[in-house]
Amino acid sequence: MEHVSEAGAPSRALLLTEPARAAAEFASMVIGQPLLQRAPRGDGHTVLVLPGFLADDRTTLVLRTYLNRLGYNAKGWGLGRNLGPTAEILEGMEDRLAALAQSSGMAVSLVGWSMGGMFARGLARDHADSIRQVITLGSPFRSEVPIGSHATRSFERLAHLHVPHTELPAAETDRSPLDVPVTAIFSKGDGIVAWQSCVQDEGPERESVEVIGSHCGLGHNAAALWVIADRLAQPLGSWAPFVRPAHAHLVFPEHAEARLAA
Repeated sequence: MEHVSEAGAPSRALLLTEPARAAAEFASMVIGQPLLQRAPRGDGHTVLVLPGFLADDRTTLVLRTYLNRLGYNAKGWGLGRNLGPTAEILEGMEDRLAALAQSSGMAVSLVGWSMGGMFARGLARDHADSIRQVITLGSPFRSEVPIGSHATRSFERLAHLHVPHTELPAAETDRSPLDVPVTAIFSKGDGIVAWQSCVQDEGPERESVEVIGSHCGLGHNAAALWVIADRLAQPLGSWAPFVRPAHAHLVFPEHAEARLAA
């Protein structure tokens, strides 16, 4: 499969409707709580949740609360707003991961939203022994640009705060397979980043799963929450591809286990 080097930005219609669609997803998630609580129960292992660009732990509260109710030990990153790859954030994430792995005595699962997912992939590349699996939500790791699409200008305005580009992994490195299981969740209705840049090559212990929704609603999208719960519940060392639940045909596309379209 060819990588996406310059995927076009989503349409302005998708961009402008992001807030309304994200609000609708939140309402649907609330209504769907009885079904969401039927997801597989957790085994108590620690899950570190990384927020998207310009977001902080408040935006992942719904996701972490859901995971905690399922029996996980879900934690925020505790680094304030995600301003991109600053030295403080890069070092802080490594310290946070090390502390959580040490305190639990077990590998930590990572769930990263948008740029948070790109950070999660970087942590998994450098600290695979401390990581159980990685789940990304609308993370444009296949793009040549740092964050892609409609967020690029905001990212560039903060570039003076970031570590030198030469200290970051090359785009080819970021796209290459990881040594831990990875699930990339994406939506073709993403109004912020090109969905093609959020899809990975299929292979051993790596998959892409499509859900219906917006970019800003992925953290409380009912289908995305189900996928996350399903993936985290897999026994350690026994990974298998995601299978769409029979009762959820209205919230998953026909072929939820998606590959990058030609």
